[in-house]
Amino acid sequence: MDLDKKPTNLASLVEKTQGSAEFSLPSPSSVSVQSMEVYEIDPEAERKLVRKLDWLLLPSFTLIYVCNFIDRTAIGNGRVAGLEKDLGMQGYDFNIALTVFYIFYIVSDIPSNLVLKRYGSTWLAFLTIAFGVIALGSAFVTSFNGLLITRVFLGLAEGGTLPGLVYILARYYRRKELVMRIGIFHGLAPSLAGASGGLLASGLLRLPDIGIISRWRKIFFVEGIITIIVGIVLLFTMPGEPSVTKMLTPEERKLAVARLDADQAVKNQGRKEKTTWKLVLRSFNVTTTICTICFVILNLSFQGLSIFLPTIINTLGKFSTIEVQLRTVPVYTVSAFWAIANAYASFRYQNRYLALIASVMLMVIGYGMAVATTNPYARYAACFLMVAGGAPSGPMYITWGTENAAPDTIRAVASAAIPGIGAIGSVISVWTYLPADAPNYLKGNSINLATSVTACVLTGGLAFYLNRENKKRERGERDYRLDNKKLEELEELGCNHPEFKYQL
Repeated sequence: MDLDKKPTNLASLVEKTQGSAEFSLPSPSSVSVQSMEVYEIDPEAERKLVRKLDWLLLPSFTLIYVCNFIDRTAIGNGRVAGLEKDLGMQGYDFNIALTVFYIFYIVSDIPSNLVLKRYGSTWLAFLTIAFGVIALGSAFVTSFNGLLITRVFLGLAEGGTLPGLVYILARYYRRKELVMRIGIFHGLAPSLAGASGGLLASGLLRLPDIGIISRWRKIFFVEGIITIIVGIVLLFTMPGEPSVTKMLTPEERKLAVARLDADQAVKNQGRKEKTTWKLVLRSFNVTTTICTICFVILNLSFQGLSIFLPTIINTLGKFSTIEVQLRTVPVYTVSAFWAIANAYASFRYQNRYLALIASVMLMVIGYGMAVATTNPYARYAACFLMVAGGAPSGPMYITWGTENAAPDTIRAVASAAIPGIGAIGSVISVWTYLPADAPNYLKGNSINLATSVTACVLTGGLAFYLNRENKKRERGERDYRLDNKKLEELEELGCNHPEFKYQL
């Protein structure tokens, strides 16, 4: 994995195409102009590095998010197993518990990613241990107030997990590679978590009680222990920055940094710029805003179904608690296959908006069926389409927003803002499937049908805007942004740089 090194100077760099993958422009604080070097990327060495990164990062990241999702949605399985009755919950108490979780989940996302940017990936290991401990503690609550306290801290701990995983992937993979990787861990993990969570819950409910650990308490207890073990392992296995991580050889680290530079309009050898309020505020651009709105819409559907799917299935027939849990498994299994296929198609053809519209249309059809019929079998079939459509769409919107975000601070904020602020949809979702609306849930399904159609329209509108902006840059209509700029200011232009091309 040899990388050729050639001395060069600023004049020769200016003559090169800014988007080339064959040179890097360090920050002025790191090296003088005369000593700048060119790193030519060997395609075969790059393929080997990407394969290595896939095996090192994706299994552990998928496992982290599976644990995150299982711990978050365990309350849905616990509800079916008698949680509300044991804690004396009535009326809208369950909805309030879910709302409290998502409020603190939203609050923690962006601050957590900025902490991660500053202190490194070990932060994610601590978060994983934290939400494992809190899930474990939930097994011992004896009142509704106790449940609310655990939901507060679970929201704070889990809020930074997803954006943190996305941000770390963006530090290792090229923009065009992100969609497949995020699609695997984020598209696959909720489906695996939904299926395995249902199987685990049904299996635990069959086991004898352990002292006071009975019924739904067994679900929180065992899932919490599993998550804590995963978090402890992560303390020793989470990767550091590409330029210093011990999981790569010295030559691989050079190549990893060169790959990051290849995607930048202004090369800085992977250096992180200083976090400023100006960059944080710039993060909320058109792309981030529309992706966030669409993520809100998706959470209205997908998160609501994740929590209430066992309850919905329970209204379709006379099933035992264990039979309800098992009937959630096929729904999530089918969605896992669609999530991977959708992510691969988007990666293969390098197109995000068509992949998104295809998935969201499944949701439109599913909710249309749920609204149009009360047949229990048709409504169960509709659940397959709703979940399958939602599973890949969330990660796709995060990918689309993240790969079109630069420099590093904007990428960190965007990758947190989309799922973080997007969790407002989860808050709304817990109030769309209300007990008074059972068993048909006409109001919740109608709302999700309307919002799914809206997401299709917004997705097409964003694609039109980004395509128009790319054409303006090709015609030189954004070149004025380079006038009278210092090197530091050029680096901070990021996605506003005339030579930055948006991914459609």
